Amino acid sequence: MKILEKYSSDKLQLENRIAMAPMTRSRADNENHLANELMQTYYTQRASAGLIITEGINISTESVGYINVPGIYTDEQTESWKKITNAVHEKGGKIFAQLWHVGRISHPDFHNGNLPLAPSAVNPDSQSYTYNGFKDTVAPKAMTLEDIKRTTEDFVKAAENAIKAGFDGIEIHAANGYLFHQFFALTSNKREDEYGGSIENRGRILFEVLDAIGKKVSFDKIGLRLAPDLDGIFGMVKDEETQEMFEYLVNKVNDYNLAYLHFSGFTEKGDHPQKAIFEIAKHYRGIYKGTFMINGGFLKDTANKALEENLADLISIGVPYIANPDLVERFAVDAPLNQADPDTFYVPGAKGYTDYPALKS
Repeated sequence: MKILEKYSSDKLQLENRIAMAPMTRSRADNENHLANELMQTYYTQRASAGLIITEGINISTESVGYINVPGIYTDEQTESWKKITNAVHEKGGKIFAQLWHVGRISHPDFHNGNLPLAPSAVNPDSQSYTYNGFKDTVAPKAMTLEDIKRTTEDFVKAAENAIKAGFDGIEIHAANGYLFHQFFALTSNKREDEYGGSIENRGRILFEVLDAIGKKVSFDKIGLRLAPDLDGIFGMVKDEETQEMFEYLVNKVNDYNLAYLHFSGFTEKGDHPQKAIFEIAKHYRGIYKGTFMINGGFLKDTANKALEENLADLISIGVPYIANPDLVERFAVDAPLNQADPDTFYVPGAKGYTDYPALKS
């Protein structure tokens, strides 16, 4: 079975080709947004994945847009992740920290009444789930050059902290309608300075952040997530320059020799995301020269098919990993899968988080 084969590159040595996709689970329900023992159990249970990519981790207080999401911008937060990385490594696993800034997909409730930051003051006309329930998003504050510089520094500090915490690497979340993606898209970027207008300008912040992190963390410990097919989520709309934009990004990413490039098939319009990601992967597989990972509704058979057709090197799987801590073992023996309970995806506590049964030995 192709997905159960080891994967080796000059940057990654993985026990299989299955990655646990990054998924927000909102279990850091403590005042200082620390990683906790419950999260340690959750990740350790899933350590047989070839690679675990954590939930999006906040790089600063300004990056917050969801309740109970852990951070990695303080020393205390950094220290709290060490128990998790150590426990995963003791089980023979590998784990990357996904670093994010949600940009306009937030609410003033998270920022002491201040507006969230974004490329331009364009309301995504979405909703933000706050500690007081769902609230309509607002027009964010257009970032100043100083805001952009500070955000770049926050990403660098978070990346350094992740390595200090024992992570095998980091993934920059530049997908799914969050901050970087907001810079890429014409619908959300109306700037007239060096960060707006042309394709090169709209991609500038990503490469400035990569360059800055690369001075502190080796590029072979950095992954990147993009979503070229995103349409209809968080106010993101594909436009006449979308494909050219992402072709530019992927071509330029080739120059960085990263650990991997990770494509998300997350979409609300058109066909099932799996079909979309197959088509997208075929196109970009010919452009990207490094380790390529794809995500989008995969299970065992479709993941194998994608690998056998050489659409990717690695497959990341999301929701099935919520309900099946031993997903790799279940795939190996063709065992039935537990079904995930969406009502428990984002609520505090062990229920629907660490209480899904593993196969009996």
